[in-house]
Amino acid sequence: MRHHIEPVSVLSVLALAACAVASPGVFAATGLQVHLSAPVQVMQGDGEVLVEVVVRNTGERTHKLQRWQLPEGLLHGPLFRIQGERGVEAAYRGPLVKRAAPRAQDQVLLAPGEQLSYRVDLSRDYALPDGHYTVEYLGRARVAGQADLASAEPLSLWLSGRSPAVQRAGVAGAAAGPITFTGNCTAGEQTDLTTAVGKAGNYSTESKKYLKAMGAPTTRYTTWFGAYSAARHDRVRQNFSKVAQAFKKKPLTLDCSCNDNGVYAYVYPNDPYKIYLCGAFWTAPMTGTDSKAGTLVHEMSHFTVVAGTNDWAYGQTAAKALAIDNPDRAVDNADSHEYFAENTPAQP
Repeated sequence: MRHHIEPVSVLSVLALAACAVASPGVFAATGLQVHLSAPVQVMQGDGEVLVEVVVRNTGERTHKLQRWQLPEGLLHGPLFRIQGERGVEAAYRGPLVKRAAPRAQDQVLLAPGEQLSYRVDLSRDYALPDGHYTVEYLGRARVAGQADLASAEPLSLWLSGRSPAVQRAGVAGAAAGPITFTGNCTAGEQTDLTTAVGKAGNYSTESKKYLKAMGAPTTRYTTWFGAYSAARHDRVRQNFSKVAQAFKKKPLTLDCSCNDNGVYAYVYPNDPYKIYLCGAFWTAPMTGTDSKAGTLVHEMSHFTVVAGTNDWAYGQTAAKALAIDNPDRAVDNADSHEYFAENTPAQP
């Protein structure tokens, strides 16, 4: 059983008291407060690294939040920014999820004066060796027109005496072989997935060739990746080259055990090349916007050994806005790669 060991150093406790005990962050524009605290801030040994998150509505109107902005159960993305003493961010090891459009059951209403409280073990989803860390909360909405949740001040944590973490480094696979199906995929699902993998490979190969031949900024490129720069263009081209190579040569495992109709698929970025398919995937078209093939491109781009993309924005509207507002994030956004590859409606 993993447990906390209370710090034995009085000096450590005094030093801790001189720092912020908790970090209340006010998201002033909305009247929402995000407050971080920790039952123990100086930890020794391999105990859980627990933090408590409280989201309060201090405003005068009810706020509508998305469940993926909140640390309910398993995280659906890196909701915490954890930095070491030199500003190096702790690696996120949890799942990255492609979500469908928000449904009524995906929304959480927070009335004036109400609050939501969560306890989260950061060591479950982040690599945390010994060191001093600052923890911030960022529950990104990832959809256009909806605000992020953010803590304004960091919470400090001190960790020592931890065993060397055994990280799944995500080694590149050997030669390609037949697709492996897990999670009780039916015969019909296996047929659909085999077709989708072939079309995903075509999507990524066509995108790689398009970008290699692109001599000047195009409508298709700027729509999804924003203002042109040679460095950003090269990154996207290399990303698609790696995605195409992965579909062509790496062993792929497809899992059908997820039944969430609000999710297309998810992966653990350091566990290539296994993709979990969920409810929304099966109702998607084979090709075109938010398709089966496009979803596989999206998920393949997440793997650290492939392109290491993140989820900064979900959906075409938000992805287009991201390209305008922040091209650096657009070239790191999985949905932007998917929509570029799907190219629906077609753009030159």
